[in-house]
Amino acid sequence: MTRLPKRTIPIFLIVTGAPSLFAQGDKPTIEQLLQRLAESEARIQALEQKLAGPAPAKPAEPVAAPEVAAPAPVAEPMPAMAGHSGHDGAMSAGPRMDIRGFADFSYRATDQKGTTNSFTLGQFDLFMSSKISEHWSVLAESVIAGDKQTNSFGFEIERLLATYRQNEYLNVAFGRYHQKIGYYNTAFHHGSFFQTSVARPFMFEFEDGGGILPIHNVGVSAYGKLPSGKLGLNWVVEIGNGRTSNSPTAEYVQNVFDENNRKSVNVALFARPEWLEGVEIGGSVLKDRLYPTGFAKMGQTVSSAYIAYDRSGVEFLNEAVVVSNNLLNTGRTIHNTGFYSEFSERLHGVRPFVRYEYLNVNRQDPIFGSIGRRSGPLAGMRFEVGEFAALKVQYDRTYRTGYGVANGLTGQISFAF
Repeated sequence: MTRLPKRTIPIFLIVTGAPSLFAQGDKPTIEQLLQRLAESEARIQALEQKLAGPAPAKPAEPVAAPEVAAPAPVAEPMPAMAGHSGHDGAMSAGPRMDIRGFADFSYRATDQKGTTNSFTLGQFDLFMSSKISEHWSVLAESVIAGDKQTNSFGFEIERLLATYRQNEYLNVAFGRYHQKIGYYNTAFHHGSFFQTSVARPFMFEFEDGGGILPIHNVGVSAYGKLPSGKLGLNWVVEIGNGRTSNSPTAEYVQNVFDENNRKSVNVALFARPEWLEGVEIGGSVLKDRLYPTGFAKMGQTVSSAYIAYDRSGVEFLNEAVVVSNNLLNTGRTIHNTGFYSEFSERLHGVRPFVRYEYLNVNRQDPIFGSIGRRSGPLAGMRFEVGEFAALKVQYDRTYRTGYGVANGLTGQISFAF
């Protein structure tokens, strides 16, 4: 049975009982109405007490305690995180984590010997970010992707960074990051939805895909603007474990420990001039020490330079990289070179694109020699089939050492959610 709130009882009785009072012929006074209302409320209270059971016994009067000095004040406990309750049972507010997802699905047909035409389920990418204080934020990017050798799925934390932002001139990030080598590696991460073409350029392929660059690193990355007026200079300095080199079967990224005490150092500088809107010009130099199995110690230098334009639907990217491996026991230096040039333009929901790329790895290089040379053009169309979905169709013709010339046709649907 639904119980009426006490404050509504008098009003209820006035509405329901007043007509019967006046129907008796004698006009009741205000005092009589109030008296009857009081009697009705008393009966209702008695009925409620009867339904609720006997009233609890009155507690004994407390005995006065002797006076004791007041205890020292205790510091307030740290606020509980979201999802946990405090002593009063109330939920406490905490940082909010924003999650975005990216994925792609492809079909590729090729005449390359030893390769089959296949459907491919691409990377399942979850990007998470959270601002945890005025100056601190957290970024995480986790990917589930198929292994090209075993055809099974594996999980990888691609980026995980705690970033301190003092101002536009000083930011420091701690964790696993994409190194600032050239332009492409930090302009386009793991979600293929953002990049124009189906795949990354040869030289910017991820380590497990045969790329020669240390795409990822674990360490500290500092960056910010330089006081340079309309020149728009920016700086980046990164110190990390570097790339695994003493075992060809080990994980490429040294996530937990470094195989040696030396650290890799990467320094980058780029400009975004105000008088050249959409243009970015920059370069970087990375230094590391490698210990390839069966070879002497090797000093590695990765140098890059680029000029990129991205404005008003036009994209024009040009980059060159030189990876120099110095064999310390002989003093000989082996150079591996690569470049690409890509152009695209958005035309009413359709973006045609073309790219030529070249990668030449010295066959005598102790780490990457098996890659050899890869080069060739590609062309395609990207259709915006929704605000967060794109259909890409791409043709490529590639020359590769030991494989000859191969033609490929790829269709891909990529999306964000």
